[in-house]
Amino acid sequence: MAHIVVTIFTPPPLTHPLLTQRPGFQLGFGFRESAARQFPLSVCPRSLRGRKLLRTKAAPRAVRGKSPTPWDDKPYELLPGGKKAYLDEQDVVSLLDPPKELIPIDPASYNTAAYLWKKIDDIPEERRHRLLSTVKGRLISRCWKLVGGRYQDAKLAKQSTSSLLALGDDPLPLEIWNCRTSEGPLPVGWLNGFRTVIFHGKDGDTYGRIIIGGSLPFSLEKLYSPLYFKVRQVAEVMSTGQPCDVAYEFGDGLLDPFIIPAGFPKPVEHPWPFNDHLVIYMRHAGPGVLVGQAWQEGKDLKQVPKKIYGEILMVKDFSVSGQHEEGSA
Repeated sequence: MAHIVVTIFTPPPLTHPLLTQRPGFQLGFGFRESAARQFPLSVCPRSLRGRKLLRTKAAPRAVRGKSPTPWDDKPYELLPGGKKAYLDEQDVVSLLDPPKELIPIDPASYNTAAYLWKKIDDIPEERRHRLLSTVKGRLISRCWKLVGGRYQDAKLAKQSTSSLLALGDDPLPLEIWNCRTSEGPLPVGWLNGFRTVIFHGKDGDTYGRIIIGGSLPFSLEKLYSPLYFKVRQVAEVMSTGQPCDVAYEFGDGLLDPFIIPAGFPKPVEHPWPFNDHLVIYMRHAGPGVLVGQAWQEGKDLKQVPKKIYGEILMVKDFSVSGQHEEGSA
């Protein structure tokens, strides 16, 4: 009697073209993993490949006032020296710098900027500052290009990284952002790392100022302060026509002292290059994350605009934003 053999075909799990699927993980918006993730080669940073790592999970944490649950656990890899490598941050790096072995099937079938927004949102606010040390150099420039895909999605293009930068009525007095440039040409290479303070002016408009980090000679520290700018909503970079969301316009720096919050330094005229019609154009990359370009457009109408400092990554400091005391900024 003949035997009938029935073969049941089980389709492979759906995967994102740049990220390999992990056990217990679904990469749809609104889904979170419920089990400890493996650290596949596809998302493992090249510097860690070949090293033996210990897979573990972070302790449950409270999120936005909610009780911690297993859905909020954040897997990480424990390196031999005891340092933690959180996988959410490494996923962001993999999106910006996908390994050669991962080739997108059809780039037109997905919006990588939407996946980047989702992965940034997965990183807890208190840990998002780590992006400044994991995403740097050419990856900051790559982030600017990738985020340009936001404008192909009408819903995503309307989202903002913060309430103040949405230029609406917000009760928060200020926001503080930590920043890193992809390059810092001489003689201002120390601008590689700095902070910006965004605040509501007493006239109802939104303003900000740059705080230079690091150790500077006393004369330079006084020269490059307080560097005030005005925040405006713009649709494109003037020099290139590329889309953007907001612009930081420095002007001459002589803002009306009346609009400055109490405790802030008195406005003074900008030094070069900030006094030569410097504008920083910003794109919303994800919750609490911006990426921008600084252009020296020049007061002379015949002057050719010049991009300086490469691209700039800005991450909101959630530990201090919204707090203001006299003399603190």
